[in-house]
Amino acid sequence: MIATKNVQSFIGGKFRDSRARKVDPIPNPATGETIASLPHSTREEINEAVAAAKQAFPAWSETPVPERAQVMFRFKALFDKHIDELSAIVTQENGKTLDESKGEVKRAIEVIDFACGAPTLMMGQNLDQVAKGIDEELTRFPVGVVAGITPFNFPNMVPMWMIPVAIVTGNTFVMKPSQLTPLSAMRIAELLEAAGLPEGVFNVVHGANDAVNQLLTHPDISAISFVGSATVAAYIYATAAANGKRVQALGGAKNHILVMDDADLELSAPHVISSAFGNAGQRCLAGSVAVGVGKIGDALVRELAKDAAKLKVGPGTDPKTTLGPVIRGERKTKLIEYIDGAQAEGAQLVSDGREVDQKEGFFLGPTIFDRVTPNMKIWKDELFGPVLSVVRAADIDEALKVLNASTYGNMASIFTGSGKYAREFKRRAQAGMLGVNIGVAAPMAFLPFTGWKNSFFGDLHATGQDSIRFYTRHKVVTTRWL
Repeated sequence: MIATKNVQSFIGGKFRDSRARKVDPIPNPATGETIASLPHSTREEINEAVAAAKQAFPAWSETPVPERAQVMFRFKALFDKHIDELSAIVTQENGKTLDESKGEVKRAIEVIDFACGAPTLMMGQNLDQVAKGIDEELTRFPVGVVAGITPFNFPNMVPMWMIPVAIVTGNTFVMKPSQLTPLSAMRIAELLEAAGLPEGVFNVVHGANDAVNQLLTHPDISAISFVGSATVAAYIYATAAANGKRVQALGGAKNHILVMDDADLELSAPHVISSAFGNAGQRCLAGSVAVGVGKIGDALVRELAKDAAKLKVGPGTDPKTTLGPVIRGERKTKLIEYIDGAQAEGAQLVSDGREVDQKEGFFLGPTIFDRVTPNMKIWKDELFGPVLSVVRAADIDEALKVLNASTYGNMASIFTGSGKYAREFKRRAQAGMLGVNIGVAAPMAFLPFTGWKNSFFGDLHATGQDSIRFYTRHKVVTTRWL
């Protein structure tokens, strides 16, 4: 575990104490105890990080692709070796259970593994004799200095959506991790350094709005990757694009899970519960709305309430815990406001998580509402916490109408034994990631993370071939030898 009082930055291959005056305490969400202090990087320090990345770019971009891939192979081996330590850091600063943290780190390793295939992924295309005596070829080149702005909820996995692919394709990188969970970012920097990454190729700075705005407008940054709320994603996209940068901005979600009246509840309900309450509901693939279709509504609510009651709320370090804390006390307060508001709007409270037997930390128990309707705030907004809404629908047409009415389109799932229902769902559901009898429809690293609507702003998504295209630019060469 990192033992540090002040979180450092990583600039030009050196770990540095910041000269900043603004400092945030970093609490352990399970105890409220301060585990570190985070200085917000100064404007000068951020400029130094970008300058270091810019200086490192020419040599790194000219490094042969197989050599860059070898760095990723070593980086992956280090992630494998330190998986328990990396998981413990996530649990300490984020609060999720150790099992959830280890699952996150494993998903991070998947992306590093994908990036190790750079010699194949970077291949272009060619066509001999496009016209008499003329050949054409397409080749890929890195875009330059790129920046990644990452969220608190997956401090290992989400940065790995960006860093390995950006670096292995020849770019240099400036990371601004969430100011709520900065410790994982510093361990990532240590492991990249140990893997032999040259100085300046990867840099870490800290801060909040001011740091983000500086990166969005910096003339030496060519591309921005972001994951966070829909409101901020829209702002990131508009601001960075207005400053001439390519942008991928992943926003929020309101993921619906349709439970058809032919579904096996004993099998499907635990998956809905895991989707809704895993990582304390703090993930953009959380199933936050369960739609009971047909006559299954009452039985679905009973089964969900029964399974939710089995969850054990507590610190993530306790092996028996299945639901950890939310990230901060103010986040808990906001969620309680939503719960109070939903009751006032007429939603029926089935499971109340406001009173939990935890004297310390930022805990909220599993909360389930029934009879939620699309005109309620609890249905419209992304809550990002352990709150599940149940909506009733007469048939699949009404269920899809509810799902598609959301301004978000990240993920949706259906539980059914009917191929007809599944096919209708796959064709008509307006979301980029779909699951059939799957609670969390998360693509593997070699496929893109394809949010729709206000869940994504940009053209090329994170991970998969989209990420290779995002972090490279093309040249098409037409050749005639006289």
